[in-house]
Amino acid sequence: MEFNDKQIEILNVAERLFAEEGFDGTSVRDIAKKANINVAMISYYFGSKEKLLEAVVIHRIGTMKLRLENLLQEDSTPIEKIEKLVVYYINQINANRSIYQILHFELSTKKREINTDAFTEVKKNNLKVMESIVKEGQLQGIFQPNINIALLSPTIIGSLIYFHMNKPLYVDLFDLKTDEAYENYIETTLTQHIQKTIKALLLYEN
Repeated sequence: MEFNDKQIEILNVAERLFAEEGFDGTSVRDIAKKANINVAMISYYFGSKEKLLEAVVIHRIGTMKLRLENLLQEDSTPIEKIEKLVVYYINQINANRSIYQILHFELSTKKREINTDAFTEVKKNNLKVMESIVKEGQLQGIFQPNINIALLSPTIIGSLIYFHMNKPLYVDLFDLKTDEAYENYIETTLTQHIQKTIKALLLYEN
């Protein structure tokens, strides 16, 4: 799904307000005011607040698709591509975790109807890029043949989400006294751990 500049501006405002105030705590009027537009324009472009949330997620996942497609074209080894892929996934989810938390809440509570078809399709496209990287490694004899590629993404994302859900525990265990220390741990130690986990699933056992 392609968005024009005005739609992207609205999506950025909506994303920020959803993250700060929550989905229920944000009105379409709030978004329109912050974006300096009238409410009718939001209705014209997106139809409803629920559709606007769907569009925010599609927009963010779509940027991930472009990065993965560029990664596929890089002149680097399959292992290097997999390592970068892990970084991309972690950065994407970590930077937009408030939106993903809101979406997860909406889907799990079923308070209102959220259509997941569009961003499920985007996720499928992202999976195809991952499959291409893995198959490249398999053709080169680097990766083993029997790999459940569809489970690689939840392995990456699930590790990050679990870490966030248990933040008080890990802050205490690793003495992460500031938000900066916490975020740095994710970008370095946790990312490296997940990279090693994914490579262990892909590579032949020694």
